[in-house]
Amino acid sequence: MIDILSKNLPMLAGLVFILGLLFGSFLNVVIHRLPLILNREWRATATEILTEASCSVSCPKDGLPEKYNLITPRSACPKCKHQITSMENLPVISWLVLRGKCSNCKAKISVRYPFVELLTAVTFMVCAITFGWSWSLVFALIFTCFLIAGSFIDYDHKILPDQLTLPLVWIGLVAALWLSPELVQPSFAKDLPSAVIGALAGYLSLWSIYWLFKLLTGKEGMGHGDFKLLAALGAFLGWQMLPLVILLSTVTGAILGITAMVISKKGRDYKIPFGPFLAIAGWIALIWGETITNTYIQMLQP
Repeated sequence: MIDILSKNLPMLAGLVFILGLLFGSFLNVVIHRLPLILNREWRATATEILTEASCSVSCPKDGLPEKYNLITPRSACPKCKHQITSMENLPVISWLVLRGKCSNCKAKISVRYPFVELLTAVTFMVCAITFGWSWSLVFALIFTCFLIAGSFIDYDHKILPDQLTLPLVWIGLVAALWLSPELVQPSFAKDLPSAVIGALAGYLSLWSIYWLFKLLTGKEGMGHGDFKLLAALGAFLGWQMLPLVILLSTVTGAILGITAMVISKKGRDYKIPFGPFLAIAGWIALIWGETITNTYIQMLQP
C-alpha cells in the first residue's frame, strides 16, 4: 500500500483529502472547546489565588459538564442538547443532508463547520501534491492543523493559546532535526540551526515591534501569542522565510483590516487579530515560498 501511495500521487491526494475531512471535524471540536476549557482553568486558578488571599470568593458556574475536554462529552446541539449521532457527524455530508439544521429542534447549524472541514481537506490535498509521500508531508499536515485551529480561535476570542503555539515551536525544531538535508523539501528549515535562529528571530521581531509601539502610543498593538506563532513559523520554515512571512501577513492584514474597518464603521477602534494573517502567510510560505522567492530574485536581475 505504501509503495502504491508513493508512486500514485492522485490516489495519495484523494486519501489525504478524506483524511483532511476527518481531521477538520476534530478541529471544529478543538476550535469550540479549547477556549472553554482554558476559561474554566483560568477561573479555577483565579479562585484558588483569591481564596489563598483570604477572600470569600466562589467560582462561578460555567454551564459546562464537570468532565469536559476535547473527547468528553459527545458533541450535542447547543440549543436542545440533542447528542449528535455518528451518522449526523459525517464531515460535510451530514450538514448537507440535514440542510444545516439540527435533526431534533431544527436550529441552524453554522456553515462554518463544513467550511473548516473542507478547508482542512483542501489544504491537506495541496500538501500531498506538493510533498508527496514523505516525512515532510507528515510535518506539513501537522503544521496545517495547528494553523487552522489557532486562526479560528484567535478570530473568535482574540487569543492564541500556548497549548497550540508552543508545541508547534517544538514540532518545528523536531522536524528540522528529523528531516535530513537530503530528504527535506523546499520551504522547510534546511537544518536545525536555521530552525533555531528562525524561532528566535520570529519571536524577537514581533516582541520588539510590540514594545516600540507600546512606548510610542501607550497601547498594545498585538498579543503575546503572535510572538509565539511567528516563532513557530520560524522553527518550521527557517529564518530565511521570515521576511516573506512578515511581508505577506502585513500586506494581507492591512488590506483586510482596512476593509473590515470600513464595513464595520468602527474606524481605528476596530480590533483585528493578527494571528490568522500570520497563519495564512506561513502556510503560503510553506507551499510556495521557494517559488515566490526565486521569482522575485529573477525579477530583480537585469
